[in-house]
Amino acid sequence: KRAGLRVFYYMAPQIWAWGAWRMYWIKKRVDHVMVSLPFEKALYDQAGVRCTFVGHPILDEVAPHYDPTSLRTKFGLGPEGLVIALLPGSRRREVQMLLPMLLEAAEKLSQHRPETKFLLAQASRIQDNLLQPFLQQSRVPITVVKEQASEVLAVSDVALVKSGTATLQATVVGTPMVLFYQTSALEFWIAGFFRRVQWIGLANLVAGRLIVPELVQTEATGQRLYEEALRILEDPAAYDQMKRELKQVRAALGEPGASTRGAEVILAACRE
Repeated sequence: KRAGLRVFYYMAPQIWAWGAWRMYWIKKRVDHVMVSLPFEKALYDQAGVRCTFVGHPILDEVAPHYDPTSLRTKFGLGPEGLVIALLPGSRRREVQMLLPMLLEAAEKLSQHRPETKFLLAQASRIQDNLLQPFLQQSRVPITVVKEQASEVLAVSDVALVKSGTATLQATVVGTPMVLFYQTSALEFWIAGFFRRVQWIGLANLVAGRLIVPELVQTEATGQRLYEEALRILEDPAAYDQMKRELKQVRAALGEPGASTRGAEVILAACRE
């Protein structure tokens, strides 16, 4: 900006969650902001920052349709039985902290419904040697699927998902889920001073209401994950309602092609 160039910000920071004071910084240095969540545009409009909602790029990463039958065959699941997806995160520390509670929930679900099968979506940044010590101690067979989170979600009846982009991925696929997150007490206490939103799940934030259960900090336990997953599975009305609401959130995210639309905004500005 100091060099006299126009500045465009694609995928703007989450100022609505972690500090509205950053809006001053953006207003001073950015000419045009392109946002990926529909409610963000109103915040920038109110602050007098030129802004365009271009949609979320995750829509380009998730296929418009998946065939659960072929995916069951691909993952060796057999034609029958419940499938539960486990998504412990994409960072080493997250997996170390959160995977044990996922495995505890899986064990309890397996005891209640012995036919249940479990798929763990392994992120690209997570190495096998991090997962194996945990999985070797599990009393429930867990099938690990590498770098195919969308497919894992598409074949699953319910997902247990660490809060983050994966929750939006599950939303786009349309898989009912239980969202959870846990960090150190100090980090959570510090974050409490800055967090400005009522929910942490992107599906809930886009919907403007609680449609996906959130288990945070002391609530994030294997027992509570088990209870919430079972509640969804054993209440067909609640299950169907969540699927309908996830579909509405998916529609609110726009259409595929966010990056192309972002480029068009820049090109149009250059012609002005």
